[in-house]
Amino acid sequence: MSTADAISPDSDRPWATPGAWPVAPGVHRIPLPLPNDGLRAVNVYAVETADERGRSLTLVDGGWAIEESREALEKALATIDAGVGDIRRFLVTHVHRDHYSQAVALRHVNGAEVALGRGEETSLRLATEGDAVRRVMAAHLADAGSVRAAEAWLAAPTDDEEAQSWGLPDTWIEGDVPIAVGERRFDAVHTPGHTAGHYVFADAAAGLLFAGDHVLPTITPSIGFEPDTRLGALADFMGSLAKVRALPDLRLLPAHGPVTGSAHARVDELLDHHEARLGQSLEPLEAGGPGLTAEDVAGRLTWTRHERAWSSLDSFNAALAVMETRAHLEVLVARGQAVVERDRGIADTVGAAAGALPGSDPVSGVPARYRRA
Repeated sequence: MSTADAISPDSDRPWATPGAWPVAPGVHRIPLPLPNDGLRAVNVYAVETADERGRSLTLVDGGWAIEESREALEKALATIDAGVGDIRRFLVTHVHRDHYSQAVALRHVNGAEVALGRGEETSLRLATEGDAVRRVMAAHLADAGSVRAAEAWLAAPTDDEEAQSWGLPDTWIEGDVPIAVGERRFDAVHTPGHTAGHYVFADAAAGLLFAGDHVLPTITPSIGFEPDTRLGALADFMGSLAKVRALPDLRLLPAHGPVTGSAHARVDELLDHHEARLGQSLEPLEAGGPGLTAEDVAGRLTWTRHERAWSSLDSFNAALAVMETRAHLEVLVARGQAVVERDRGIADTVGAAAGALPGSDPVSGVPARYRRA
């Protein structure tokens, strides 16, 4: 069965089926559409609370700020006798648009508080600065050996309307902290990896883990592909998985895919997957010689559960694959199993791409090359 057709036990239907599906007393899963996206939908979770105005809601994640998503949210909330005006707060797991942008848009309607991890600040500010994101991403793609992809990234038109839709949160979440959600206590746990400021929210008393994109039931999230791209993203991700594994075993409430019974079981699968992928990434490397770029290595691996050739991927997913390969190669370097050679520091390259060094060419220079230690 494909991910899109996976049945969620709360609805007994394919997980992306619209509605407000009860996953626990006072908690509803609401899938919101992602048109033209292979993920199909994003789950936001409506948690019932109460305040001086009566019944209210806290939403974990907000969805993408598009008309289809707003309509689906309003219809789903109506089935539990609620509306967008009842939303008092958004706890957003990370800054990607399918999680964050609708929270910001609805804040202008209902005055709801938007809370986000402090680690997302750099990516969020880049998103509001013209073509800064395109230039930074082009620099990283060039470092990975994907010069054509870098040039295409630079040539893509800037979406000024989307850039203007971003806004800073009302509250920055910092560190691992408890958050009161009505009478509930959520433990906000910083889980960098997919993004620098990703958070999961654990409701231990109810046995629930609101996992965002950190722990997904059928796929692994993209690593190393965000405005605030860091070379250590995979090491961060694997460390964050171990951090969640140390929590009590909770029911997994993911952002994409069906609700599942054991967060621990899925964490173990993800860690095993990335260890296997590290071995596969090491295999093409040879000691000595000129070394391989991340794109070279990506081209020697297969992708998705269907083991597709890298050359068969569309341009966006091919770029995702290259950046994820680079993330694996950098872990091999950190473990002493591989070495990397760059013509200059990647920080200098990215700084130039973002405009810190006027007149620089973000796709010039020699890409990083890796070989066995």
